Amino acid sequence: MDRRIFLTTTSCAGLALTAIGAGTAGAEAQTKKRAVRPKPATETFTLNELTIGALQEHMRKGTMTSRSITALYLKRIEAIDANGIRLNAVIEVNPDALAIADSMDKERKTGAVRGPLHGIPVLIKDNINTGDRMMTTAGALALAGNKAAHDAFIIERLRAAGAVLLGKTNLSEWANFRSTRSTSGWSSRGGQTKNPCVLDRNPCGSSSGSGAAVAANLCAVAIGTETDGSVIAPASFCGIVGIKPTVGLLSRSGIIPISKTQDTAGPMARTVTDAAILLGALTGVDAGDAVTRESTGKAHADYTAFLDVNGLKGKRIGIERSFLKGHEGVVAVYRQAIAAMTKLGAEIVEVGLMDACKDLGDAESAVLKYEFRDGVNAYLAKAAAPVKSLAEVIAFNRGHEAEAMPYFKQETLESCEKKGGLDSREYTDALAKSTSARGIIDGILMEHRLDAICGTSIGLPNCIDLVNGDYDTGFYFCPPAAMAGYPHITVPMGTVHELPLGLSFIAGAYGEPAILAAAYAYEQATKKRAAPTFIPSLNPA
Repeated sequence: MDRRIFLTTTSCAGLALTAIGAGTAGAEAQTKKRAVRPKPATETFTLNELTIGALQEHMRKGTMTSRSITALYLKRIEAIDANGIRLNAVIEVNPDALAIADSMDKERKTGAVRGPLHGIPVLIKDNINTGDRMMTTAGALALAGNKAAHDAFIIERLRAAGAVLLGKTNLSEWANFRSTRSTSGWSSRGGQTKNPCVLDRNPCGSSSGSGAAVAANLCAVAIGTETDGSVIAPASFCGIVGIKPTVGLLSRSGIIPISKTQDTAGPMARTVTDAAILLGALTGVDAGDAVTRESTGKAHADYTAFLDVNGLKGKRIGIERSFLKGHEGVVAVYRQAIAAMTKLGAEIVEVGLMDACKDLGDAESAVLKYEFRDGVNAYLAKAAAPVKSLAEVIAFNRGHEAEAMPYFKQETLESCEKKGGLDSREYTDALAKSTSARGIIDGILMEHRLDAICGTSIGLPNCIDLVNGDYDTGFYFCPPAAMAGYPHITVPMGTVHELPLGLSFIAGAYGEPAILAAAYAYEQATKKRAAPTFIPSLNPA
């Protein structure tokens, strides 16, 4: 799914409607015909749905240790991810995870607790460097064996906070920037990740593994990355919270790139509080990423300070009007969310952000292709991977087509390789047009005196289809904030036919406090997060 929905402007909403059944009567008929479901794995898992705060309380009391928590998550990964239902969210576990947990337990015994992440197991997307025994491959066989010499800056921050690096998560290969007909959640190294809510549904991409792992309680929290939708969309599809921060709030150094103007890492969690905790731990000015200097005086070490159950009271929230039409189930859930915000004291104003940004897609596509070629070549030139350039990646895939490209090809990589340098007139013109999204968002916020703009994050999860690739289920709210480099959060909004939907809030640059407050108030009032029950399929048996 991911950014390709916006860039290719494919419209297959009818397919989505057919796949899940139309109307309540159809849903009831499907339910009667459906095979008996297996007993949900979540019912017996000790750590099911436990928050960072709850885990810390266990460690404080001595009823659990970081080692025992880490061991339980590793056992669960082995039981339902590598085996059992084979969720396939984790591409590699960290052989040093238990050793890290032991060291955090030893510190705790001396009375030294680094903070809320001390001893907490975290999964990391496999395009983020970790200077340890794990690989960093972006899911590509071409990069197999690439072990980074140093941690990415955000991983340094994570270790400093006392977190346990539990492993790496699978992703859409090359962050879903390989083909126009790709299937989100599939990589040549990791295979296909499933959606834990309904197993034959797509987890979306490109942070597929991180989203599925958090939803399925394979970790406490995870880190994803986003260029256009890669945190928000899988979080929505999997029924969790995801934050795409302002570009520059978190360092990108040590992360396999797509775009220097749109890329950012972001927290993925089951609650807004846990996402806020992880966000604060990852911030910091990095000499290796000049854009982070812009966050000076704007970043916060503790974003939980902005979480307020009254965070919507008296606030003016812009509602994306185009999402008030479409799939009747999605629209109904969206209208319920609007009603809930009104009840919480928000003043609702209809806005047309998506229509204002509708002509920017081609410009964004050009920007990403130019920046991908430039950024990947720079990364590979210094990496320990067997390939040293994008051209060599393309050649590797051609030479290993059966393994590397069994379902879809690499036309996006090939298109990127044909681009010139970042001094090209085509690039500079496209960049100016795509970043005009900043002025559009700022203008709407100012004109209507809004605290945030809200919309349905993305449509309902599509079926996994390795033959035809992803199809559009509509309601994709990610591009404006992505092109602008502005903050975006999604929070569970409800379900349709047991498929999750997310509610999004965006704001201007470094507006994380405002959208966190709104998302938290909505979350606490509605409690729409539900642990997945690993339904095999919604189709009749």
